[in-house]
Amino acid sequence: MEAVYIDKHYGLVAECKQGSKKACYELYRLYSKAMLNVAYRIVGNIEEAEDVLQESFVDAFAKLKDFRQETTFGLWLKQIVVNRAINLLRKRRLDLTELEDGHLENIVDKEEDDQEEIQYQVAQVKQAIQLLPEGYRIVLSLYLLEGYDHEEIGQILKINENTSRTQFLRAKRKLMEILRQKGNVA
Repeated sequence: MEAVYIDKHYGLVAECKQGSKKACYELYRLYSKAMLNVAYRIVGNIEEAEDVLQESFVDAFAKLKDFRQETTFGLWLKQIVVNRAINLLRKRRLDLTELEDGHLENIVDKEEDDQEEIQYQVAQVKQAIQLLPEGYRIVLSLYLLEGYDHEEIGQILKINENTSRTQFLRAKRKLMEILRQKGNVA
């Protein structure tokens, strides 16, 4: 027997399946920011992440009739976004090391004195992640930021689970090396 997940947005999904543009817009509004962050962490470029986001929603709404509640809508959509982002990287093979500071989301509250230093450190780590080779960056992002395990990463990237683990360990070492070179880690 298949597992059926109760999704708090099931009603909106059902309305979308029936053709409600208002419900589709509401799902977009609920999930677009989080999915943009997912795409951005993988592709490393805000314009490309926005393209991935739009294409992912178009795909999701076109395939909505196939959504069977074997997972939540959010997880189903996230898988579409991750696959689209990875396909973009495979197709273009761009060097995505430049980080656009103006598009970083504030992670911490600036009101406290210590928050400014923390924000600086977070920005440094984000910049260092963008300097990682593409394979390292993708595995690190999927594991640490998106919460996938190595088996899932292996399936997504079509690599061996052990390759995912190795890439992750190498990515961590390389990230520490980059941060040391920049003087951000003792």
